[in-house]
Amino acid sequence: MRLPDSFTFWFSLGAVASAMVMVATAEARADRKPAVPLAANGPAADYPVVLGAPFAIDGVTYTPSDSLNVDQVGYASVAGPDEGGDGVTIAHRTLPLPSYVEVTDLTTGRTILARAERRGPMSGTWLAELSSGAAAQLGITTKTPVRIRRVNPPEAERALLRAGRQVPTRMETPKPLLAVLMRRLDPGAPAVSLTGPAAIPSLAPAAGLASAELASRAAANGPAPKRSRPMPVAAVVAHETRAVRAPVAATRPMPGAFVVQAGAFSVRSSAEAVARKIAGEVRPVGKLWRVRTSALASRGEAEAKLAKVRAAGYSDARIQRADRD
Repeated sequence: MRLPDSFTFWFSLGAVASAMVMVATAEARADRKPAVPLAANGPAADYPVVLGAPFAIDGVTYTPSDSLNVDQVGYASVAGPDEGGDGVTIAHRTLPLPSYVEVTDLTTGRTILARAERRGPMSGTWLAELSSGAAAQLGITTKTPVRIRRVNPPEAERALLRAGRQVPTRMETPKPLLAVLMRRLDPGAPAVSLTGPAAIPSLAPAAGLASAELASRAAANGPAPKRSRPMPVAAVVAHETRAVRAPVAATRPMPGAFVVQAGAFSVRSSAEAVARKIAGEVRPVGKLWRVRTSALASRGEAEAKLAKVRAAGYSDARIQRADRD
């Protein structure tokens, strides 16, 4: 059966239009660029962590590991403006990437939270490399002794650091603990003043020195004394606390012309507390415990010492002959 000419015309026109639409759609899809994925800032951005293979710097091999008990002291350097930017981040040789740490300036006790994002520093001299943002928040420059301690902060703080923002500073580390940490840093270094402008000790190399450098030091200084395994920080603090509270020995005053007696006490612990405060000595006299200073050579020295003892709160203190019981 023959179809009307008008039907054939409209059918052909529809087929042509459909073909043109399909071609245009294909061309549009070909020209469309793939969407750029947005950077994640949710909890998933911290996982999985990256470790990587062991590597060597200055003759020392470092093996990254996912250890939770990371608590180290050393010297920190500050990265250039192109490394880390304004974010509060650090570079570390063995911490998982990413992970979170508290960084403490051992000269001031100031502590911040930072994100470990990069491998480094590429010199065995430094324990960590702080971004310019982290160094600014901590208030340090390069060659600063620091403590690096891995922590597990809440997600709200993680999100701030991932976004390149700061987390409020932590509570400052107590000065007695800073002193203990400084001794862990370099047992031979001079003490750092914790009450005024801090004098940073001479730069100590990191724990992993090259064997050639160790050999040269041993040749110059002679055999190194054997060192016992260092106690954990908590144990050292407890040990030092016990040492401070140790009883003051009861001894006779050293020979001399005069002494200053702060007082006599019926309870030995009270006498010992006073003796520690004035750097004096405790001696039993009958049922009492007498607190006196060491012997002083002249009356003038005794008068000066008496003024200090009374200024410490012992208004009944008096000068006595050193040979008087």
